[in-house]
Amino acid sequence: MTLHSPLHEEHVRLGATMVDFAGWQMPVRYAGDTVEHVAVRTAAGLFDLSHMGEIMVRGPQAAEALDFATVGRISAVTLWGAKYTMLCHPEGGVVDDVVVYRRDWDHFMVVANAANKDVVVDELIDRLEGFDAWVEDFTPGIALIAVQGPASAAIVMAMCELGAGDIESMKYYSASNVLLTGGIHAFVARTGYTGEDGFELYVNAADAVQTWRLALALGEPAGLVPCGLSARDSLRLEAGMPLYGHELSRDTNPIEAGLGRIIQWGTDEAPRGDFVGRPALEKVREQGPLKVLTGLVGTGKRSARTGYAVMDGSDNQVGIVTSGAPSPTLGAPIAMAYVPPALAAPGTELHVDVRGRHEQMTTTALPFYQRGA
Repeated sequence: MTLHSPLHEEHVRLGATMVDFAGWQMPVRYAGDTVEHVAVRTAAGLFDLSHMGEIMVRGPQAAEALDFATVGRISAVTLWGAKYTMLCHPEGGVVDDVVVYRRDWDHFMVVANAANKDVVVDELIDRLEGFDAWVEDFTPGIALIAVQGPASAAIVMAMCELGAGDIESMKYYSASNVLLTGGIHAFVARTGYTGEDGFELYVNAADAVQTWRLALALGEPAGLVPCGLSARDSLRLEAGMPLYGHELSRDTNPIEAGLGRIIQWGTDEAPRGDFVGRPALEKVREQGPLKVLTGLVGTGKRSARTGYAVMDGSDNQVGIVTSGAPSPTLGAPIAMAYVPPALAAPGTELHVDVRGRHEQMTTTALPFYQRGA
């Protein structure tokens, strides 16, 4: 059964092109991919992310349980703070990458990718066994609306009846409860998936339409436009952010993906106990990964796409493209790919087989785009 966002009728009314994505019917574009992409880089974009999973973990030992369930030290997250982390399999591969918010000392919200939500719920239930903590799936009752871009702070502040000061002073990867115009209660986090400043607003599903229309009404004078999944994908690609099923999977681990920094091993001063996947990941850390994620920039006009082969100078396949698209910001084709570590040094010339034709691409450090750089 195809699921619908609480904003489905709004997308249809606005003329969005709808597609099936992870079991949901979601907008892939409105005015156009490039128009939406550029709006986020220069002004603001409005996204419906209600397909994402919102999973509550509560209880006296919720923090300790999440320390064991993920590669991050969740117990160290401050109240109203957030952490990007992953659940890994015992073999080290990624179950899902998630953001964990601390809403109270014994209350956390785990935000999972739509395609993996049920798997994450099941994994958390299994991993919390023996801890005084429990798991609840709140996804159906929550709508997630994101405002992303340089104008996002001003727009979200204008949406607030109470709490605009909290928005103005909010640090990256922190959150607050605010009251939006119209009496709408919202949990707002300064997080996002675009490489720009931005906010994600969690509201009751019943308040989704009113919140969406409020953001449009107050944001359009500042250049805000509604955006679809296609622009979100090109924005996160420029920002070097991984997507599960592309850069992340059961067959890849955080170290290979260039995200070893999110694994918190502990120190002599602050030791950390076991977590799922630790022995396997320690082995990768000690021996080094067999493949690593790198950026690729092309010189032509043809873009590498997911699954295309990466070739060396002798026409030997040495890797595979995980994501690729034209970059509106760079004005060139860009891609991410897994290659052997020896070929990942920036400036290495490789080729990608684009429908039978070899296109030259050069490795580069990620991200391709960094705000303020």
